[in-house]
Amino acid sequence: MKRIIISWGLLLLCNLMWALQFTCIKLVQDQVGPYFTVWAPMTMAVLLLLPFILRERNDQKRSVSDLLVFVRLGLLGAFPAQVLMTWGTQYSTATNAAVLTLSLPVISTLFAFLMLKEKMNPVRWISFAVAIIGVVLCTFGDIRQADFTAGYTVGNLLIFLAIVGNAYYNTGCKAIASRYSEIEMVFYTYVVMIIFLTPLVLFYEPEVFGRISVFTVQTWTGLALLTLFHNFLSMVLFFKALKTLDAMQVALSNYMITFMGLPIAAIWLGEALSGYAIAGGMLVLAGTLIVTIVDYRMSNHTAIIKN
Repeated sequence: MKRIIISWGLLLLCNLMWALQFTCIKLVQDQVGPYFTVWAPMTMAVLLLLPFILRERNDQKRSVSDLLVFVRLGLLGAFPAQVLMTWGTQYSTATNAAVLTLSLPVISTLFAFLMLKEKMNPVRWISFAVAIIGVVLCTFGDIRQADFTAGYTVGNLLIFLAIVGNAYYNTGCKAIASRYSEIEMVFYTYVVMIIFLTPLVLFYEPEVFGRISVFTVQTWTGLALLTLFHNFLSMVLFFKALKTLDAMQVALSNYMITFMGLPIAAIWLGEALSGYAIAGGMLVLAGTLIVTIVDYRMSNHTAIIKN
């Protein structure tokens, strides 16, 4: 049980760091294009991870064939999840992105069912329902103000495709989590991403390198947060938690991203928390506790009976 609680604590931190993403994209978009927004923090994250991966290489040798799985996960999962989300958020609005992000747990659950053959038991369905009601309350005002008109259609579509890629990547990593360490999964995914992104940055956004010297504090802050929290620390903690929890449990926890985005907006942008947000946050927390404690005890009880 202690290990489960620790894993959920790590997920809590991950969702808090991921909730920063939309704000960070908005912080840098005036001076940085979508490809560089992903490429630069990811390249810095690789440099931060390099000492750890060199140390692990001494313990276990990897062949090229062992690493080919990350080409698939990077191309079909991480690339759209990172690039299309950045691109779509710049073309759309933060409100639309928050609303569309509500579909992430649903799509992740679908991939977990299709790829990992995990099942939705009654407790998970209850948790799912409680959490989604809470998120709807959290975003009630945003949903009423959301703009899904033709002007934002392209951006909204890109955001949705990014969410599909994110769900596929998370589920695919769960399938290989027993064979690779947390550091390895993050590092090799990012290496693949950098290989894909470098030609795009050099072709579409070469002028950005000449503007680095005039980046504002706001731009550097956004890039630093994306590097340290979104691309580095959150992913290492996420894969550590993924080794313990089911992919569906992890998917349900993603509802916390929307809930945590509200206090971030309140602190950073001076927006006030509404009564809907507070009530919704309590329901999201309740749904998370249900799937953490009750589902764990039911699963543990079933395992004891089988043994």
